[in-house]
Amino acid sequence: MRLLQETLISRKNEPTGGDAAAIEALREAFNRQKKAFLAHPCPTRDERRAHLEALAGMMMSNRDRIRQAISADFAVHPVLFTDLVEVLGIAGRAAYALTQLDDWMRDEERAADPALFGTGKAFIRHQPKGVVGNIVPWNFPFDVGVGPLVEMLAAGNRIIIKPSDYTPACAELLQEMIRSTFDPDHVTVAVGGIELARTFPTLPWNHLLYTGSPPVGREVMKAAAQNLVPVTLELGGKCPAVFMDDAIDKTAVANVLGTKMIKNGQMCISVDYCLVPRTRMPEFVALAKRHMQENTPAYSRSADCTGIISERHLNRLVAMLAQAREAGYEVVDLEEGGVLDRDTRRMPLVLVLNPGDELDLMKEEIFGPILPIKAYDTLDEAIAFVNAGERPLGLYVFGHDEGQTGRVVAETNSGGACVNACAMQGALPSLAFGGSGMSGMGRHHGIEGFREFSNPRGVFIRGQNDLIDAFFPPYGDTLGAITSAAFG
Repeated sequence: MRLLQETLISRKNEPTGGDAAAIEALREAFNRQKKAFLAHPCPTRDERRAHLEALAGMMMSNRDRIRQAISADFAVHPVLFTDLVEVLGIAGRAAYALTQLDDWMRDEERAADPALFGTGKAFIRHQPKGVVGNIVPWNFPFDVGVGPLVEMLAAGNRIIIKPSDYTPACAELLQEMIRSTFDPDHVTVAVGGIELARTFPTLPWNHLLYTGSPPVGREVMKAAAQNLVPVTLELGGKCPAVFMDDAIDKTAVANVLGTKMIKNGQMCISVDYCLVPRTRMPEFVALAKRHMQENTPAYSRSADCTGIISERHLNRLVAMLAQAREAGYEVVDLEEGGVLDRDTRRMPLVLVLNPGDELDLMKEEIFGPILPIKAYDTLDEAIAFVNAGERPLGLYVFGHDEGQTGRVVAETNSGGACVNACAMQGALPSLAFGGSGMSGMGRHHGIEGFREFSNPRGVFIRGQNDLIDAFFPPYGDTLGAITSAAFG
Protein backbone atom coordinates (compact mmCIF):
# COMPACT_ATOMS: atom_id res chain seq x y z
CA MET A 1 0.00 0.00 0.00
CA ARG A 2 1.39 3.35 -0.97
CA LEU A 3 1.96 5.68 1.95
CA LEU A 4 2.18 9.11 0.36
CA GLN A 5 -0.74 10.32 2.45
CA GLU A 6 -1.81 8.81 5.76
CA THR A 7 -4.75 6.41 5.42
CA LEU A 8 -7.80 8.33 6.56
CA ILE A 9 -9.58 5.19 7.73
CA SER A 10 -6.96 3.60 9.91
CA ARG A 11 -4.97 6.50 11.28
CA LYS A 12 -5.55 7.15 14.96
CA ASN A 13 -5.67 10.86 15.61
CA GLU A 14 -8.27 12.62 17.69
CA PRO A 15 -9.75 15.90 16.45
CA THR A 16 -8.09 18.93 17.93
CA GLY A 17 -9.19 22.46 18.58
CA GLY A 18 -6.69 23.53 15.94
CA ASP A 19 -8.34 21.28 13.37
CA ALA A 20 -11.76 22.64 14.26
CA ALA A 21 -10.47 26.14 13.59
CA ALA A 22 -8.76 24.96 10.41
CA ILE A 23 -11.98 23.36 9.16
CA GLU A 24 -13.91 26.54 9.80
CA ALA A 25 -11.23 28.55 8.01
CA LEU A 26 -11.39 26.10 5.08
CA ARG A 27 -15.15 26.50 4.74
CA GLU A 28 -14.86 30.27 4.86
CA ALA A 29 -12.10 30.28 2.26
CA PHE A 30 -14.08 27.95 0.02
CA ASN A 31 -17.20 30.14 0.22
CA ARG A 32 -15.18 33.29 -0.50
CA GLN A 33 -13.61 31.69 -3.55
CA LYS A 34 -16.98 30.47 -4.82
CA LYS A 35 -18.35 33.99 -4.49
CA ALA A 36 -15.28 35.50 -6.14
CA PHE A 37 -15.52 33.05 -9.03
CA LEU A 38 -19.13 33.99 -9.70
CA ALA A 39 -18.12 37.65 -9.72
CA HIS A 40 -15.23 37.05 -12.14
CA PRO A 41 -15.67 33.63 -13.79
CA CYS A 42 -13.24 33.96 -16.69
CA PRO A 43 -9.87 35.68 -16.16
CA THR A 44 -8.41 37.26 -19.26
CA ARG A 45 -5.34 35.95 -21.02
CA ASP A 46 -3.28 38.78 -19.54
CA GLU A 47 -4.53 38.03 -16.04
CA ARG A 48 -3.60 34.37 -16.39
CA ARG A 49 -0.16 35.32 -17.65
CA ALA A 50 0.34 37.53 -14.62
CA HIS A 51 -0.72 34.67 -12.33
CA LEU A 52 1.78 32.28 -13.91
CA GLU A 53 4.57 34.84 -13.76
CA ALA A 54 3.80 35.49 -10.10
CA LEU A 55 3.90 31.76 -9.39
CA ALA A 56 7.29 31.34 -11.03
CA GLY A 57 8.66 34.39 -9.24
CA MET A 58 7.37 33.09 -5.92
CA MET A 59 9.28 29.85 -6.31
CA MET A 60 12.53 31.44 -7.45
CA SER A 61 12.57 34.08 -4.70
CA ASN A 62 11.99 31.51 -1.95
CA ARG A 63 14.71 29.04 -2.96
CA ASP A 64 16.67 29.17 0.31
CA ARG A 65 13.57 28.95 2.49
CA ILE A 66 12.27 25.97 0.50
CA ARG A 67 15.61 24.24 0.97
CA GLN A 68 15.47 24.80 4.71
CA ALA A 69 11.86 23.67 5.08
CA ILE A 70 12.31 20.42 3.15
CA SER A 71 15.51 19.61 5.03
CA ALA A 72 13.69 20.22 8.31
CA ASP A 73 10.87 17.83 7.43
CA PHE A 74 13.04 15.05 6.00
CA ALA A 75 15.95 15.40 8.46
CA VAL A 76 18.29 15.15 5.44
CA HIS A 77 17.44 16.23 1.91
CA PRO A 78 19.90 17.05 -0.93
CA VAL A 79 19.69 20.79 -1.51
CA LEU A 80 20.62 20.63 -5.19
CA PHE A 81 17.80 18.19 -5.85
CA THR A 82 15.48 20.56 -4.00
CA ASP A 83 16.60 23.31 -6.37
CA LEU A 84 16.11 21.13 -9.44
CA VAL A 85 12.67 19.69 -8.73
CA GLU A 86 10.94 21.69 -6.02
CA VAL A 87 11.99 25.12 -7.33
CA LEU A 88 13.27 25.12 -10.92
CA GLY A 89 10.90 22.36 -12.02
CA ILE A 90 7.87 24.43 -11.07
CA ALA A 91 9.26 27.66 -12.51
CA GLY A 92 10.08 25.83 -15.74
CA ARG A 93 6.57 24.35 -15.86
CA ALA A 94 5.12 27.84 -15.55
CA ALA A 95 7.48 29.18 -18.21
CA TYR A 96 6.38 26.43 -20.60
CA ALA A 97 2.71 27.18 -19.93
CA LEU A 98 3.34 30.85 -20.72
CA THR A 99 4.65 29.89 -24.16
CA GLN A 100 1.59 27.72 -24.82
CA LEU A 101 -1.21 29.70 -23.21
CA ASP A 102 -2.44 31.39 -26.39
CA ASP A 103 -2.83 28.03 -28.13
CA TRP A 104 -4.42 26.37 -25.10
CA MET A 105 -7.03 29.12 -24.77
CA ARG A 106 -7.86 29.35 -28.46
CA ASP A 107 -11.34 28.15 -29.49
CA GLU A 108 -11.18 24.78 -31.26
CA GLU A 109 -13.33 24.74 -34.38
CA ARG A 110 -15.67 21.80 -34.94
CA ALA A 111 -17.39 20.73 -38.14
CA ALA A 112 -20.92 22.00 -38.84
CA ASP A 113 -22.44 20.69 -42.08
CA PRO A 114 -23.27 23.81 -44.14
CA ALA A 115 -26.09 21.98 -45.90
CA LEU A 116 -27.92 21.80 -42.56
CA PHE A 117 -26.35 24.59 -40.49
CA GLY A 118 -25.61 27.14 -43.20
CA THR A 119 -23.01 29.68 -42.06
CA GLY A 120 -23.31 28.61 -38.43
CA LYS A 121 -20.15 28.02 -36.43
CA ALA A 122 -19.33 25.33 -33.85
CA PHE A 123 -16.37 25.29 -31.51
CA ILE A 124 -15.04 24.12 -28.16
CA ARG A 125 -14.18 26.85 -25.69
CA HIS A 126 -12.31 25.77 -22.56
CA GLN A 127 -13.74 27.71 -19.66
CA PRO A 128 -12.54 27.65 -16.04
CA LYS A 129 -14.13 24.98 -13.87
CA GLY A 130 -14.24 27.19 -10.79
CA VAL A 131 -12.84 26.36 -7.34
CA VAL A 132 -10.35 23.49 -7.39
CA GLY A 133 -8.92 21.57 -4.42
CA ASN A 134 -5.42 20.04 -4.32
CA ILE A 135 -4.66 17.41 -1.64
CA VAL A 136 -0.87 17.16 -1.54
CA PRO A 137 1.42 14.25 -0.55
CA TRP A 138 4.40 14.58 1.73
CA ASN A 139 7.12 13.37 -0.64
CA PHE A 140 7.10 16.36 -3.02
CA PRO A 141 5.47 19.12 -0.96
CA PHE A 142 6.13 21.91 -3.47
CA ASP A 143 6.37 20.03 -6.77
CA VAL A 144 2.92 18.49 -6.23
CA GLY A 145 1.65 21.26 -3.98
CA VAL A 146 2.42 24.11 -6.40
CA GLY A 147 3.21 22.39 -9.71
CA PRO A 148 -0.40 21.57 -10.69
CA LEU A 149 -1.32 25.20 -9.99
CA VAL A 150 0.36 25.97 -13.29
CA GLU A 151 -2.37 24.28 -15.32
CA MET A 152 -5.08 25.21 -12.79
CA LEU A 153 -4.21 28.91 -13.05
CA ALA A 154 -3.69 28.73 -16.81
CA ALA A 155 -7.23 27.34 -17.02
CA GLY A 156 -8.49 30.31 -14.98
CA ASN A 157 -9.43 28.59 -11.73
CA ARG A 158 -9.27 29.45 -8.04
CA ILE A 159 -7.45 26.97 -5.82
CA ILE A 160 -7.20 25.78 -2.22
CA ILE A 161 -4.19 23.63 -1.35
CA LYS A 162 -4.16 21.06 1.48
CA PRO A 163 -0.52 20.15 2.34
CA SER A 164 0.39 16.95 4.19
CA ASP A 165 0.74 17.19 7.97
CA TYR A 166 3.86 15.01 7.65
CA THR A 167 5.68 18.07 6.28
CA PRO A 168 4.73 20.84 8.72
CA ALA A 169 7.67 23.11 7.92
CA CYS A 170 6.86 22.94 4.20
CA ALA A 171 3.16 23.47 4.87
CA GLU A 172 3.79 26.55 6.97
CA LEU A 173 6.17 28.02 4.39
CA LEU A 174 3.82 27.24 1.50
CA GLN A 175 0.98 28.97 3.31
CA GLU A 176 3.15 32.05 3.84
CA MET A 177 4.41 32.07 0.25
CA ILE A 178 0.92 31.80 -1.23
CA ARG A 179 -0.45 34.43 1.14
CA SER A 180 2.30 36.85 0.08
CA THR A 181 1.72 36.22 -3.64
CA PHE A 182 -2.00 35.71 -4.24
CA ASP A 183 -5.23 37.14 -2.94
CA PRO A 184 -6.85 34.48 -0.68
CA ASP A 185 -9.97 34.68 -2.84
CA HIS A 186 -7.78 33.37 -5.66
CA VAL A 187 -5.30 30.90 -4.11
CA THR A 188 -4.95 29.88 -0.48
CA VAL A 189 -3.57 27.08 1.70
CA ALA A 190 -5.48 25.08 4.32
CA VAL A 191 -3.15 23.71 7.01
CA GLY A 192 -4.36 21.14 9.54
CA GLY A 193 -4.44 17.51 10.59
CA ILE A 194 -6.46 14.40 9.92
CA GLU A 195 -9.90 15.94 10.51
CA LEU A 196 -9.17 18.68 8.02
CA ALA A 197 -8.02 15.99 5.57
CA ARG A 198 -11.29 14.11 6.07
CA THR A 199 -13.36 17.25 5.58
CA PHE A 200 -11.52 18.56 2.53
CA PRO A 201 -12.97 16.19 -0.13
CA THR A 202 -16.52 16.57 1.21
CA LEU A 203 -16.85 20.15 -0.04
CA PRO A 204 -18.64 20.76 -3.36
CA TRP A 205 -15.51 21.49 -5.37
CA ASN A 206 -15.62 22.06 -9.10
CA HIS A 207 -12.66 19.69 -9.38
CA LEU A 208 -10.45 17.83 -6.91
CA LEU A 209 -6.87 16.59 -7.31
CA TYR A 210 -5.59 13.97 -4.86
CA THR A 211 -2.11 12.45 -4.85
CA GLY A 212 -1.59 9.53 -2.49
CA SER A 213 -2.51 5.91 -1.84
CA PRO A 214 -5.25 3.81 -3.49
CA PRO A 215 -7.06 3.16 -0.14
CA VAL A 216 -7.31 6.88 0.55
CA GLY A 217 -8.04 7.56 -3.10
CA ARG A 218 -11.16 5.43 -2.77
CA GLU A 219 -12.31 7.44 0.26
CA VAL A 220 -11.60 10.73 -1.50
CA MET A 221 -13.56 9.56 -4.52
CA LYS A 222 -16.48 8.40 -2.36
CA ALA A 223 -16.62 11.73 -0.56
CA ALA A 224 -16.36 13.67 -3.82
CA ALA A 225 -19.11 11.55 -5.39
CA GLN A 226 -21.62 12.85 -2.87
CA ASN A 227 -21.38 16.20 -4.66
CA LEU A 228 -20.62 14.72 -8.11
CA VAL A 229 -17.20 16.36 -7.99
CA PRO A 230 -14.86 15.27 -10.82
CA VAL A 231 -11.55 13.95 -9.51
CA THR A 232 -8.00 13.50 -10.68
CA LEU A 233 -6.30 10.72 -8.72
CA GLU A 234 -2.55 10.05 -8.85
CA LEU A 235 -2.05 6.84 -6.88
CA GLY A 236 1.32 5.34 -7.75
CA GLY A 237 1.81 1.58 -7.87
CA LYS A 238 4.62 -0.91 -8.33
CA CYS A 239 6.53 0.52 -11.29
CA PRO A 240 8.63 -2.17 -13.03
CA ALA A 241 11.86 -1.88 -15.00
CA VAL A 242 12.04 -4.62 -17.64
CA PHE A 243 15.54 -5.43 -18.92
CA MET A 244 16.11 -7.06 -22.27
CA ASP A 245 19.05 -9.43 -22.60
CA ASP A 246 21.08 -6.82 -24.49
CA ALA A 247 20.56 -4.11 -21.86
CA ILE A 248 22.54 -5.46 -18.91
CA ASP A 249 25.19 -2.78 -19.03
CA LYS A 250 26.54 -0.13 -16.69
CA THR A 251 24.50 2.67 -18.24
CA ALA A 252 21.14 0.97 -17.78
CA VAL A 253 21.93 -0.32 -14.29
CA ALA A 254 23.17 3.13 -13.25
CA ASN A 255 19.94 4.65 -14.55
CA VAL A 256 17.79 2.37 -12.42
CA LEU A 257 19.92 2.74 -9.29
CA GLY A 258 20.12 6.50 -9.73
CA THR A 259 16.35 6.72 -10.04
CA LYS A 260 15.90 4.54 -6.96
CA MET A 261 18.17 6.82 -4.96
CA ILE A 262 16.08 9.91 -5.79
CA LYS A 263 14.42 10.78 -2.48
CA ASN A 264 15.80 7.42 -1.26
CA GLY A 265 13.00 5.65 -3.12
CA GLN A 266 10.22 7.92 -1.83
CA MET A 267 8.89 8.81 -5.27
CA CYS A 268 5.69 7.54 -6.87
CA ILE A 269 7.38 6.91 -10.23
CA SER A 270 10.51 5.31 -8.78
CA VAL A 271 11.49 1.82 -9.90
CA ASP A 272 9.71 -0.59 -7.56
CA TYR A 273 11.20 -3.82 -8.96
CA CYS A 274 13.30 -5.06 -11.89
CA LEU A 275 12.71 -7.98 -14.23
CA VAL A 276 16.04 -9.34 -15.48
CA PRO A 277 16.85 -12.34 -17.74
CA ARG A 278 17.75 -15.21 -15.43
CA THR A 279 21.14 -15.88 -17.00
CA ARG A 280 22.13 -12.21 -16.59
CA MET A 281 21.25 -11.83 -12.92
CA PRO A 282 24.83 -12.26 -11.62
CA GLU A 283 26.06 -9.64 -14.07
CA PHE A 284 23.29 -7.22 -13.05
CA VAL A 285 24.25 -7.57 -9.37
CA ALA A 286 27.95 -7.13 -10.14
CA LEU A 287 27.25 -3.96 -12.15
CA ALA A 288 25.08 -2.62 -9.33
CA LYS A 289 27.83 -3.18 -6.76
CA ARG A 290 30.42 -1.60 -9.01
CA HIS A 291 28.24 1.45 -9.64
CA MET A 292 27.76 2.09 -5.94
CA GLN A 293 31.46 1.58 -5.16
CA GLU A 294 32.61 3.91 -7.91
CA ASN A 295 29.97 6.63 -7.66
CA THR A 296 28.30 6.65 -4.24
CA PRO A 297 30.47 4.55 -1.91
CA ALA A 298 29.05 6.21 1.24
CA TYR A 299 25.55 6.91 -0.05
CA SER A 300 23.57 6.37 3.16
CA ARG A 301 26.03 8.55 5.11
CA SER A 302 25.98 11.40 2.61
CA ALA A 303 23.91 14.55 2.20
CA ASP A 304 22.52 13.03 -1.02
CA CYS A 305 20.58 10.39 0.92
CA THR A 306 17.13 11.68 1.85
CA GLY A 307 15.81 10.76 5.25
CA ILE A 308 12.71 8.57 5.40
CA ILE A 309 9.82 10.89 6.20
CA SER A 310 8.92 9.45 9.63
CA GLU A 311 9.86 6.81 12.17
CA ARG A 312 6.72 4.86 11.31
CA HIS A 313 7.60 4.77 7.61
CA LEU A 314 11.16 3.76 8.46
CA ASN A 315 9.95 0.92 10.66
CA ARG A 316 7.73 -0.30 7.85
CA LEU A 317 10.73 -0.55 5.50
CA VAL A 318 12.86 -2.27 8.13
CA ALA A 319 10.07 -4.82 8.68
CA MET A 320 9.82 -5.48 4.94
CA LEU A 321 13.52 -6.21 4.75
CA ALA A 322 13.47 -8.37 7.87
CA GLN A 323 10.60 -10.42 6.44
CA ALA A 324 12.60 -11.09 3.27
CA ARG A 325 15.69 -12.14 5.22
CA GLU A 326 13.74 -14.37 7.60
CA ALA A 327 12.11 -16.09 4.63
CA GLY A 328 15.58 -16.96 3.31
CA TYR A 329 15.78 -14.65 0.31
CA GLU A 330 19.16 -13.21 -0.59
CA VAL A 331 19.66 -9.56 0.34
CA VAL A 332 22.59 -7.81 -1.34
CA ASP A 333 24.12 -4.85 0.50
CA LEU A 334 25.40 -2.54 -2.23
CA GLU A 335 27.13 -0.08 0.08
CA GLU A 336 30.14 -1.29 2.03
CA GLY A 337 29.71 -0.11 5.61
CA GLY A 338 26.21 1.15 4.97
CA VAL A 339 24.18 1.47 8.15
CA LEU A 340 20.70 2.45 9.25
CA ASP A 341 20.82 5.83 11.01
CA ARG A 342 17.69 6.32 13.06
CA ASP A 343 18.60 9.86 14.06
CA THR A 344 18.46 11.04 10.44
CA ARG A 345 16.18 8.21 9.26
CA ARG A 346 18.63 7.33 6.47
CA MET A 347 19.07 3.77 5.27
CA PRO A 348 21.24 2.22 2.54
CA LEU A 349 20.05 0.88 -0.80
CA VAL A 350 19.83 -2.93 -1.00
CA LEU A 351 18.79 -5.51 -3.58
CA VAL A 352 16.54 -8.48 -2.80
CA LEU A 353 17.08 -11.29 -5.28
CA ASN A 354 14.15 -13.33 -6.58
CA PRO A 355 11.81 -12.52 -3.69
CA GLY A 356 8.61 -14.54 -3.42
CA ASP A 357 5.37 -12.86 -4.35
CA GLU A 358 4.06 -13.53 -0.83
CA LEU A 359 6.40 -10.89 0.64
CA ASP A 360 5.12 -7.45 1.54
CA LEU A 361 7.78 -5.88 -0.66
CA MET A 362 6.23 -7.63 -3.66
CA LYS A 363 2.65 -6.84 -2.67
CA GLU A 364 2.99 -3.21 -1.61
CA GLU A 365 4.58 -0.19 -3.19
CA ILE A 366 7.93 -0.06 -1.39
CA PHE A 367 8.55 3.68 -1.23
CA GLY A 368 12.09 3.27 0.09
CA PRO A 369 15.61 2.07 -0.81
CA ILE A 370 14.79 -1.61 -1.34
CA LEU A 371 14.96 -2.93 -4.90
CA PRO A 372 13.66 -6.44 -5.67
CA ILE A 373 15.24 -8.12 -8.71
CA LYS A 374 13.10 -10.87 -10.27
CA ALA A 375 14.45 -13.31 -12.85
CA TYR A 376 12.53 -14.25 -15.99
CA ASP A 377 13.17 -16.80 -18.72
CA THR A 378 11.16 -15.46 -21.67
CA LEU A 379 9.84 -12.05 -22.61
CA ASP A 380 6.32 -13.50 -22.63
CA GLU A 381 6.85 -14.43 -18.98
CA ALA A 382 8.04 -10.92 -18.08
CA ILE A 383 5.09 -9.27 -19.80
CA ALA A 384 2.67 -11.68 -18.14
CA PHE A 385 4.17 -10.89 -14.72
CA VAL A 386 3.64 -7.16 -15.22
CA ASN A 387 0.10 -7.67 -16.48
CA ALA A 388 -0.79 -9.95 -13.58
CA GLY A 389 -0.43 -7.01 -11.19
CA GLU A 390 -2.27 -3.72 -11.02
CA ARG A 391 -1.44 -1.13 -13.64
CA PRO A 392 1.53 0.95 -12.44
CA LEU A 393 2.01 4.69 -12.69
CA GLY A 394 5.19 4.18 -14.72
CA LEU A 395 6.77 1.36 -16.71
CA TYR A 396 10.40 1.31 -17.84
CA VAL A 397 11.98 -0.82 -20.54
CA PHE A 398 15.70 -1.18 -21.26
CA GLY A 399 16.92 -2.67 -24.52
CA HIS A 400 18.43 -1.88 -27.90
CA ASP A 401 16.00 -3.84 -30.06
CA GLU A 402 13.12 -1.48 -30.87
CA GLY A 403 10.89 -4.39 -31.72
CA GLN A 404 11.31 -5.92 -28.26
CA THR A 405 11.07 -2.69 -26.28
CA GLY A 406 8.11 -1.61 -28.39
CA ARG A 407 6.41 -4.90 -27.72
CA VAL A 408 6.67 -4.46 -23.95
CA VAL A 409 5.20 -0.96 -24.18
CA ALA A 410 2.41 -2.11 -26.51
CA GLU A 411 1.43 -5.21 -24.54
CA THR A 412 1.35 -3.63 -21.07
CA ASN A 413 -0.68 -0.77 -19.60
CA SER A 414 0.61 1.98 -17.32
CA GLY A 415 0.09 5.66 -16.64
CA GLY A 416 3.31 6.53 -18.45
CA ALA A 417 6.35 4.76 -19.86
CA CYS A 418 10.02 5.31 -20.70
CA VAL A 419 12.41 3.39 -22.92
CA ASN A 420 16.04 3.33 -21.74
CA ALA A 421 15.23 5.83 -19.00
CA CYS A 422 13.19 6.05 -15.80
CA ALA A 423 10.76 8.65 -14.43
CA MET A 424 11.30 11.17 -17.23
CA GLN A 425 7.60 10.99 -18.10
CA GLY A 426 7.05 12.98 -14.91
CA ALA A 427 9.76 15.55 -15.62
CA LEU A 428 8.55 16.96 -18.95
CA PRO A 429 6.13 19.90 -18.57
CA SER A 430 4.74 19.14 -22.03
CA LEU A 431 3.86 15.50 -21.31
CA ALA A 432 0.58 14.45 -19.70
CA PHE A 433 1.16 12.86 -16.30
CA GLY A 434 -1.19 10.50 -14.51
CA GLY A 435 -2.21 6.92 -13.87
CA SER A 436 -4.31 4.07 -15.22
CA GLY A 437 -6.51 1.73 -13.23
CA MET A 438 -5.28 1.44 -9.65
CA SER A 439 -2.52 3.98 -10.31
CA GLY A 440 -5.06 6.72 -10.87
CA MET A 441 -7.14 8.63 -13.37
CA GLY A 442 -6.93 11.98 -15.10
CA ARG A 443 -3.88 13.99 -16.08
CA HIS A 444 -1.98 17.13 -15.24
CA HIS A 445 1.05 18.74 -16.95
CA GLY A 446 0.84 20.36 -20.37
CA ILE A 447 -2.22 20.85 -22.52
CA GLU A 448 -3.83 17.75 -21.01
CA GLY A 449 -3.55 19.40 -17.59
CA PHE A 450 -5.08 22.60 -18.92
CA ARG A 451 -7.96 20.58 -20.33
CA GLU A 452 -8.29 18.51 -17.14
CA PHE A 453 -9.00 21.64 -15.12
CA SER A 454 -11.23 23.23 -17.79
CA ASN A 455 -14.79 22.68 -18.90
CA PRO A 456 -14.68 21.92 -22.67
CA ARG A 457 -17.81 23.88 -23.46
CA GLY A 458 -19.40 23.13 -26.81
CA VAL A 459 -20.68 26.34 -28.41
CA PHE A 460 -22.79 26.82 -31.53
CA ILE A 461 -23.46 30.23 -33.09
CA ARG A 462 -26.27 30.31 -35.59
CA GLY A 463 -25.60 31.94 -38.93
CA GLN A 464 -27.72 32.23 -42.05
CA ASN A 465 -29.12 29.95 -44.75
CA ASP A 466 -29.66 26.97 -42.45
CA LEU A 467 -32.39 24.35 -42.02
CA ILE A 468 -32.55 24.50 -38.21
CA ASP A 469 -36.28 25.22 -38.26
CA ALA A 470 -36.80 21.72 -39.66
CA PHE A 471 -36.13 20.38 -36.14
CA PHE A 472 -39.31 22.03 -34.80
CA PRO A 473 -42.91 20.87 -35.07
CA PRO A 474 -44.97 20.87 -37.16
CA TYR A 475 -42.86 18.56 -39.31
CA GLY A 476 -43.51 19.10 -42.95
CA ASP A 477 -41.98 19.46 -46.40
CA THR A 478 -38.53 20.69 -45.34
CA LEU A 479 -37.89 17.79 -42.97
CA GLY A 480 -39.39 15.39 -45.50
CA ALA A 481 -36.92 16.60 -48.11
CA ILE A 482 -34.01 16.16 -45.70
CA THR A 483 -34.95 12.61 -44.70
CA SER A 484 -35.79 11.62 -48.26
CA ALA A 485 -32.35 12.76 -49.38
CA ALA A 486 -30.72 10.83 -46.53
CA PHE A 487 -32.61 7.59 -47.09
CA GLY A 488 -32.55 7.80 -50.86
